[in-house]
Amino acid sequence: MLPQRRLSVWGYALMLVLSSGSVLWAGATGSGGGDVAIVAHPDVPVDNLSLAELRKVFLGDRQFWNTKLRVTLLMRAPEARERNVVLKVIYQMTEAQFRQYWIGKVFRAEAAAGPKIFYSNEMAAELISKIPGAIGFVDAAQIPKGLKVIKVDGRLPGEKGYPLH
Repeated sequence: MLPQRRLSVWGYALMLVLSSGSVLWAGATGSGGGDVAIVAHPDVPVDNLSLAELRKVFLGDRQFWNTKLRVTLLMRAPEARERNVVLKVIYQMTEAQFRQYWIGKVFRAEAAAGPKIFYSNEMAAELISKIPGAIGFVDAAQIPKGLKVIKVDGRLPGEKGYPLH
């Protein structure tokens, strides 16, 4: 019989694989679309992150905002256009590489869990507003009220040179 820790890792890995469906990288849903906004809980003590710093946060390499506030990463469910943008620009991975990355990170105990999954901008707003330290992303045309929009490389969505589109 496997120890409890290993069961939870394998259970998480199975859940991650099953929740990701059979998304093909080339088959991003929808065409076109605008910028993707990085949004966070209002108490997150950053207003601007470089793309490299944002990548560290999303890869789980930065696990704390400060000594008292843990980073909680939220990720849109597979097949969403915003997720595909984040996978391409921030993670620089395909859907399959992303799944393998988080399975490995959890299995090696480098992270307690992978990103929390959300299915809509409304769900993102609710989760991010209730979880101190939470960060995620939404379609910039639908930024929910009450969330902090994080600048990326000093730029907000819609500004020239904003990288997430």
